[in-house]
Amino acid sequence: MITRRRLLALLACSATPGVSALGAVAAAENPFGQGISSRGVRPQPRGKPSGRPFLARFTDIATQAGLTHPIVYGDVDAKRFIIEVVGCGVAFLDYDNDGWLDLLVLSGTRLEHAPPGTTNRLYKNNRDGTFTDVTERAGLTRTGWASAVTVGDYDNDGFDDLFITCYGSNVLYHNNGDGTFTDVTDKAGLHQIAVRYGSGCTWIDFDRDGHLDLFVATYLDTTLEKLPKPGASADCSWKGVPVNCGPRGLPPGFVQLFRNNGDGTFTDVSRKSGVAAASGSYPMTAVAADLDNDGWPDIYVACDSTPSWLFRNQHDGTFRQEGLERGVALSEDGLEQAGMGVAIGDYDLDGNLDIFKTHFADDTNVLYRNDGKGYFNDVTVRAGIGVETRYVGWGTGVVDLDNDGFPDVFVVTGSVYPEVERKVPAYPFRTPRLVFRNLGDGRFEELIDEAGSGVAAVHTSRGCAFGDFDNDGDMDILVMNMNEPPSLLRNDVSGTGHWLKVLLVGSKSNRSAIGARVIARYGSRTQAQEVMAQSSFYSANDRRLHFGLGGARESLAGERVPANEMPPPKCNRAVTKTRRTHEEFIKRVSSWFRVFVARNVATTKDAEILKFVHAFRIQNSEFRIHCGCTVVFAGGSTMLDQKPIIISSQV
Repeated sequence: MITRRRLLALLACSATPGVSALGAVAAAENPFGQGISSRGVRPQPRGKPSGRPFLARFTDIATQAGLTHPIVYGDVDAKRFIIEVVGCGVAFLDYDNDGWLDLLVLSGTRLEHAPPGTTNRLYKNNRDGTFTDVTERAGLTRTGWASAVTVGDYDNDGFDDLFITCYGSNVLYHNNGDGTFTDVTDKAGLHQIAVRYGSGCTWIDFDRDGHLDLFVATYLDTTLEKLPKPGASADCSWKGVPVNCGPRGLPPGFVQLFRNNGDGTFTDVSRKSGVAAASGSYPMTAVAADLDNDGWPDIYVACDSTPSWLFRNQHDGTFRQEGLERGVALSEDGLEQAGMGVAIGDYDLDGNLDIFKTHFADDTNVLYRNDGKGYFNDVTVRAGIGVETRYVGWGTGVVDLDNDGFPDVFVVTGSVYPEVERKVPAYPFRTPRLVFRNLGDGRFEELIDEAGSGVAAVHTSRGCAFGDFDNDGDMDILVMNMNEPPSLLRNDVSGTGHWLKVLLVGSKSNRSAIGARVIARYGSRTQAQEVMAQSSFYSANDRRLHFGLGGARESLAGERVPANEMPPPKCNRAVTKTRRTHEEFIKRVSSWFRVFVARNVATTKDAEILKFVHAFRIQNSEFRIHCGCTVVFAGGSTMLDQKPIIISSQV
């Protein structure tokens, strides 16, 4: 019997090198008569509502927070070229290391007559719910077609740096540690001569040498001058309406890998590593994570209207593209989908990282379940995700929004064709955000109005990032809206759900701890999370890992950090350790803690810390470590208002 996976592998072998057989058929015949892949499926029937209250409420506070500059991206009422519709990402980052998340909002421009002040923007957190625009002071003023951002400390100096892809030339900004950034693209060896349409990018320590390497995707291998006009071919029409062309019918993009030399420069190892062999697709968001549990970071790339790619790390400096074999290239029925955004998370609490990918309208988003060995099954319908096919999905996250202990799914949406709404009102240009609430049994329930006005409001959104900007223990959301100011969705969680936040800072591994995995065990549940430098759509999340714990008052947190060496433990509490073959196991005594706020650092002994009243404890925590790093725990309960503290320990 030939299985679906085996059939797909055979099809791949029979195709033109670098192009799947299914992709070749679609490119030749284009049965959908449009430039973007959509299966034209109907939504699955909705089940009976669970009736459970949803305790998270999202409110857009962007205006009162001072985020009033619109994100310019192409014309408002018409989009002549694909460069005007893809949009860009956003990021939560703590660029000044003060313990409070700042905001980076990318921007595009216009083909003609861009408004004054069109630039990427950096906003500093004022710690009172407002932000100050420090773009000019920070040296980040730049006008152009920005795409994606990845955040990480490539030179291990303790401050997060920025790499931003663009149409034209990509840029690397070095964080100087004094609130300013310097463009070091040329100095780092990352200057490109040819004009490119940059897309997804991510920091990754692919060889585990403690230095962050750089993976970069190019969406289209063409220039603006070569793009066809709307309606020029079947690839330039949707619902019978002439629209901007592509991506089908346009030259596909490619990916590159740059190895960090450890001296502030990079070397292109795309061919040597094998990633350059992948071709024939339109790569978008790139995510680096250990998807097969072998301790080495892999790379998953959502590809638009072509098979998506999974680059599996071979542990020798090379990668093998195994998207088809692993079950994450196509839909369950073997068709290409318009891959846009990617979220990685452990939705079913089995300790394995699953994949959620967003797609075009008249199609479902997809949920791939990891079997623990790096093979995936499409469980979209089984999980109830297939109830929604009305909107174009972009940024997304697998995040516990209500601190009930079960990771939910969040999606921002927005059409790419403003012209279509005028003739086909069933396909509006501005659409709401989506919440898929995890019911705890492998199924999800779609919520919109129940999640608050910030979710129900309609926009044309692209990237989004997740983080706790006000340090109150729940996850807030920053959203890119085209030709509008960004949305800052403050999450106000009611109830008594507990939460745990973990910040890792590498000492022998890369300073950003990118690639580190934390496994939390609470009650009967086990959840894995990994520190990543890009996810959602072209965006970067809060590096602090957030675990909702529900009613659990005790939790075990195990950490695995890729690196080479284990330093002596330093801790302000009793620590015992036993040496294992390739890992270090450290068991700690019970500790009490609450909210993460850097100005209140507790370095005293347990007896002195216990004078605070706190919600729950970490008891007998196990840290599984390949090398040392600073581990910062923070946690608490929604209903508590005691003075927050932070407990930091060197392990």
